[in-house]
Amino acid sequence: MEYKDYYAVLGVPRTATQTEIKKAYRKLAREHHPDAKPGDAAAERRFKDVNEANAVLSDPAKRKQYDALGANWEAFSRAGAGAGGTDPFGPGGPFAGFARGGGRGGNVRYEFHTTGDAGEFSDFFRMFFSGEGPAPAASSGTSGSVRGAGARGGQPLGGQSLDDVLAGMGFGGGVPRAHGNGTRTRDRPAAAEAHAEITLEEAFHGTTRVVDVEGRRLEVRIPAGADTGTRVRLTGKAPGGGDLFVVVKVRTDPRFKRRGTDLERELPITLAEALLGAEVHVQTLKGRVLLTIPRGTQTGRTFRLKGQGMPRMAAGDPGDLYVKVRVVLPTNLSDEALEAARRFLDLVDQPNPR
Repeated sequence: MEYKDYYAVLGVPRTATQTEIKKAYRKLAREHHPDAKPGDAAAERRFKDVNEANAVLSDPAKRKQYDALGANWEAFSRAGAGAGGTDPFGPGGPFAGFARGGGRGGNVRYEFHTTGDAGEFSDFFRMFFSGEGPAPAASSGTSGSVRGAGARGGQPLGGQSLDDVLAGMGFGGGVPRAHGNGTRTRDRPAAAEAHAEITLEEAFHGTTRVVDVEGRRLEVRIPAGADTGTRVRLTGKAPGGGDLFVVVKVRTDPRFKRRGTDLERELPITLAEALLGAEVHVQTLKGRVLLTIPRGTQTGRTFRLKGQGMPRMAAGDPGDLYVKVRVVLPTNLSDEALEAARRFLDLVDQPNPR
């Protein structure tokens, strides 16, 4: 039977503190949980190894017992397998004085209720922490217990959802509930929603809102770049201690259309500016910028102002502003102006655009 180095499984040194062991376990359990890697048999085996290692190293009594094994593993393996009828925990055995599965001395027996999978603990674990040989294969659906596991009663290592594992690692929590197989997990307090309406300009710069939750007024910071549907989480602020999610709605702006992080707007210009070219000011959400209009600019031409769009909530460059030109023709021309226009048009050699 192969010796299992639980320290190597968790990737920590033998001098690791309980905090370091807990941190390593949390990281690996999230990484290899079957819910995170469905159908990955290797990840499932790794997940069981990680849980088994944590069950030993996170328990000071078991860790002391395991550390005492050391170079005596071969002698323990032979004795534990029944060589010569020797009890490795009995008088004269390499681990005389250690109680099976519960540290040194005492008559306390620990039970770990499994989900029916005889492979949840390795043969090494079973032999070392129960004094028994390798467990026989169990048929599907068979329930059982591993004596001397020393884990908290009724908390399985396998068969858990990812949420249950994270709850067991300290992420979230609540009232314990019983499952049909006798295991215990924790109910999370119910989450709640509130709503906040903001302007596009507030979404650009970021803002705050006060929401009323059953008579409690809570201030929420809405980050720059928020969009309709953005959810801002206030941990533990819902009634009953759950999380409150503030759902943002951005009001329609008469000047700008929003497409993700990009903005669009229309820019009216005069006939003279379109024909002769000009520099005109464009209002953006950052402030005014100067846009050069080339000579002969047509209605519908679009100019891109890089970086003048909405900021991104995540890392990355802001969006762009697209300015669409609309040429506004003069109206109510005097007789003199109309005559001048005719003379001008007679001089223009313009092909039929149709």
